[in-house]
Amino acid sequence: MTTALFTHADALDHVTPEGHPERVARIEHLLHALAGLDLDRRSAPEVEEAQLRLCHPQRYIDRIRGGVPDSGNAQLDADTWMSPGSFRAASRAAGAAVAAVDAVLAGEVANAFCAMRPPGHHAETETPMGFCFFGNVAIAAKHALETHGLSRVAVVDFDVHHGNGTQDLLWDEARTLFIGSHQMPLWPGTGSAEERGAHDNVQNLPLPPGSGGAEMRAAWTPALSRMRAFRPELLIISAGFDAHQDDPLAQLEWTVEDFRWITRELCALAADECGGRVVSCLEGGYDLGALSDSGKAHVELLMEAGR
Repeated sequence: MTTALFTHADALDHVTPEGHPERVARIEHLLHALAGLDLDRRSAPEVEEAQLRLCHPQRYIDRIRGGVPDSGNAQLDADTWMSPGSFRAASRAAGAAVAAVDAVLAGEVANAFCAMRPPGHHAETETPMGFCFFGNVAIAAKHALETHGLSRVAVVDFDVHHGNGTQDLLWDEARTLFIGSHQMPLWPGTGSAEERGAHDNVQNLPLPPGSGGAEMRAAWTPALSRMRAFRPELLIISAGFDAHQDDPLAQLEWTVEDFRWITRELCALAADECGGRVVSCLEGGYDLGALSDSGKAHVELLMEAGR
């Protein structure tokens, strides 16, 4: 068995204004870091509209498509911009997550990593925000439930920013368990421990600025026990690497070893509970060196777990 890498050159065609942190160089640097790894490299397909509608209404999809400019950039909110290639890139980012679920559940590969952009975990039901257009991991989770007939899907998010979009999209989905750690206070301002989902299916792990590996482990260890008790049939990860101490957008103090630890723990959980079936999707990470090093470490541990 192998680890699949889903990516596509269209990720380079989502061009943000000069100085924007979610830039083309992110995917270029990450793919360069992964270039020497023995991965099953697959082309990220465009998502089907029916798959998008698992989480977003048609009027929202049409609005995003209609916002694409003929040239230059168009602004959707204070942080979220589109260029002529943005809708296609976002379509392939969601499509990668869906295709990765298909490949893992079919037993074609042990696990998968989706190296695409734009990210997705801030996109709410009808609101693009935080650089995100579509809720990639939530769409993948719903696809696993509705198309493949799974009963329990766990979604984990260790991005430094709260996955408000994933929480919104899965809030009333009793067949999922969403657990995420993030810095608080920090944009988008959501993610308190009191936000628990309509079915007690959400667990937020807010971490104060300056928290490092010890605080992260203390928060995640009991959360991982809860996830084991949930007995997921598939684990989907929002893999943001902006909790790294070098990242310019936040103030957590994680190191590459901390990303190794959480990845190792998640892979061990998946091995015990769901046959090692893991799909991981890139979210944030804005220091290019930290993103490359942490992302490579994450994928190497997926490969190790998949052997």
